Amino acid sequence: MSEWIYADVWETIADLQGDALALSHGDRHFSWREFDQRADGIGQTLLDVGARHQDKVAMMLYNCPEYLETTFACLKTGLVPVNTNYRYREDELVYLWDNADAVAVVFHGVFADRVDAIRGKVPDVHTWIWVDDGSGACPDWAIPYEKAAASTTSRTRAPWGRDGSDLIMIYTGGTTGMPKGVMWRQHDQYCAFNAYGDPTEQDLDIVAARVGGSPIKPVGLPGSPVMHATGFMFSLTQLNLGGRVATLAGRHFDVNELFGTIEREKVTAMAIVGDAFARPMLAALDETPDKWDVSSLMMLVSAGVMWSAEVKEGLARHLPHLVMIDVLGSTEAHGIGTSVASGGKASTGKFSLGENALVVTDDGRKVEPGSGEVGKVAVRGYMPLGYYKDQAKTDANFLMIEGERLSVPGDYATVEADGTITLLGRGSVCINTGGEKVFPEEVEEALKTHPAVTDATVVGIPDERFGQAISAVVTLAPGASAENSELIAHVKGEIAGYKAPKHILVVESLGRGPNGKADYAGARERVIASLA
Repeated sequence: MSEWIYADVWETIADLQGDALALSHGDRHFSWREFDQRADGIGQTLLDVGARHQDKVAMMLYNCPEYLETTFACLKTGLVPVNTNYRYREDELVYLWDNADAVAVVFHGVFADRVDAIRGKVPDVHTWIWVDDGSGACPDWAIPYEKAAASTTSRTRAPWGRDGSDLIMIYTGGTTGMPKGVMWRQHDQYCAFNAYGDPTEQDLDIVAARVGGSPIKPVGLPGSPVMHATGFMFSLTQLNLGGRVATLAGRHFDVNELFGTIEREKVTAMAIVGDAFARPMLAALDETPDKWDVSSLMMLVSAGVMWSAEVKEGLARHLPHLVMIDVLGSTEAHGIGTSVASGGKASTGKFSLGENALVVTDDGRKVEPGSGEVGKVAVRGYMPLGYYKDQAKTDANFLMIEGERLSVPGDYATVEADGTITLLGRGSVCINTGGEKVFPEEVEEALKTHPAVTDATVVGIPDERFGQAISAVVTLAPGASAENSELIAHVKGEIAGYKAPKHILVVESLGRGPNGKADYAGARERVIASLA
């Protein structure tokens, strides 16, 4: 069997439509030919500095063409692209790059000081490639990206060749505690996200016919960061279609830039993460409905968090032609379910099961439609190998049930009589805020490093825009005092800023149980009551 390899597909498309645009970023535009050639240069540079088969290459980059070029370079040369959350602080970066066994890091210049501070703590990283973003000069310990991109004029291929078993690794919080690398075989990932009818065996003639036979090429805009799974996989899908990926040049979400980019680049499809993006979009359209021509936008896909029905219906008033697809899935489990709305009523939390999806009880039985039983959503078929260097968590989330391997990410649901599922939420206390996964224990420990704090419980409470808002209940040392703003600033100094609490409630006792476990449900009720 000939297995799918992304680099073969993209090189085929580059040969077919070299002058067509592949990447757009503000006023920067790169054709498929340039995309291909620049990736060759990065790949050759990585080989020249000693990268070996399946070595890991981390990318600490905002949205930019260089992110997908570096990904292409890794796929050409049998290396493994590894995403890095650019919000991470020094200790978090050390953990991730050490856990991933990274040997090279491609980073935006604005991160140079942060990277320099930890270079001695990640000795296995021997190559640093600096992307100029106007923030300063290239450090003497790094290679300028543009020099690397121009290092060859021929196709780059490693001596070990390419294989469908070569990995793509996506680090995610997910249900795993500390971030873990989800390992996808390229072939399996290509097949799992195959929305264009390609066969299960690689056939580049079919790719050429499919792409060449389509006069209109899609233009996809990942609204969420490409360093997250939603934006990354959406971008790969657009490229597999022979289309173009248009990324936002701004480093903070700006709805005016978003709509301006859709209008300028004639974007046809966009990926978002629930209401964190959709609510500002709706508010802008409500305020100035005639400001932008966004009629090119035909499809809006959301994944990662629930997308509220009233926001979908509001968007449909402005864009009645828009197809809105709410995707239920995760980095570990693709294709669990979808909810599609267009120009009419919409729902939240109710999904049609995917072809390979099911709901299973904790004791391993399939939940029957209309039974009222609660189970965990699961998916069979193409799925990741598991978590990098963590067999225990792999065994806990990828289960053998009735002789079949299932990916079970941890979302609970019921199956209605009509076969749809109603999503109930995560069984764990993991907080999902705007698509970011935050684990309470990490925030609690950061709070407790403040000298005034003796104990803390962190929970997520409902939030109209972000799905959940991180909130903390804390106790202080006798006689101590601390302003909420001071505690929030302290947490931001310890861990990534998006993990800091939005609300803090100071109490005399947390009400822990006799076994010392936190009362998360009680803490959530107390925070909600205090805000009411």
